[in-house]
Amino acid sequence: MRAFEYASPTTKEQAVALLGTKWGEREILAGGTDLLSLMKDDVAQPKRLINIKEIKELEGLSYAAGTGLRVGALVTFQKLLEDETVKKEYPSLRQAALGVASPQVRNVGTAGGDLCQRPRCWYYRSGMGLLAQDASGNSMVTAGENKYHAILGNSGPCYFVSPSSLAPALLALGAKIRLFGPKGSRDVPADQFFVIPKTGAEREYVLKPNEIVTEILVPPAADTRNATYEVRQKQALDWPLAAAAVALKMAGKKVTSARIVLGHVAPIPWPAPEANKFLAGKTVSEKIAEEAGAAAVTGAKALSQNEYKIQLARVAVKRAILRAAEGRV
Repeated sequence: MRAFEYASPTTKEQAVALLGTKWGEREILAGGTDLLSLMKDDVAQPKRLINIKEIKELEGLSYAAGTGLRVGALVTFQKLLEDETVKKEYPSLRQAALGVASPQVRNVGTAGGDLCQRPRCWYYRSGMGLLAQDASGNSMVTAGENKYHAILGNSGPCYFVSPSSLAPALLALGAKIRLFGPKGSRDVPADQFFVIPKTGAEREYVLKPNEIVTEILVPPAADTRNATYEVRQKQALDWPLAAAAVALKMAGKKVTSARIVLGHVAPIPWPAPEANKFLAGKTVSEKIAEEAGAAAVTGAKALSQNEYKIQLARVAVKRAILRAAEGRV
């Protein structure tokens, strides 16, 4: 690991003042479960780390019936799992957190860090750049090993998948991400927070190099049945092959409106408007959920080795819908 400066501010204003205007030179340190690995592999080479764990206002979970859930950026996965309000009102968030199987990661990994972690693409992690292009500008992914890469949003130049566990559920629930920078705070809808970079120098979110995530704001979900379902190769510490989060408003067993978001199948959490439209007005059944799953992957385009992920995405949507409709925690 290369030498670096270390700062530990106690306010968000101090933290932002220590950041720069260019990605990569200065990085935020929270749980460190992703950043430290990148530094050890020499993929990330920051000259300064800004530890934000001493900023108390970034901590805490709170809930109010009128405004919903506030999740501080430093809230860990374990805190999400232990919170009774999250368990009762936001099972999709709890189910997503349960997918993080490692107790070590659950106890140090943070909600803010989960949103800002870098892609798990093995080309990127091997130092071949975010877009994994050769000297001629051609993608190494399309001609190489791509069985874990994107099936949606993969028309180029990005083929990695968004690694966030919480993001699909946050998008489905209509959450907002609060950021803080030199000009103060700004709220970004979760479905606008993630972007597909066009160059290797960009990041996968709208956060600027001199901004930090301070909290996540989730609307009340008392009248919304929500769930997350992940399809995995194994139950040990690993990332899903496909995931789906759903939020349903229902009248009895009939869906009045739906929000379905796919995870781990595209460079960003992938909304499924075709499935939303199909499900509205329908009575949930095994067959309807299966057809909604098929609608969710409209436009999917497999690479040479990952066609199987299309079926897994269908299954994830189907099971998430059934889980939400049944109100299973």
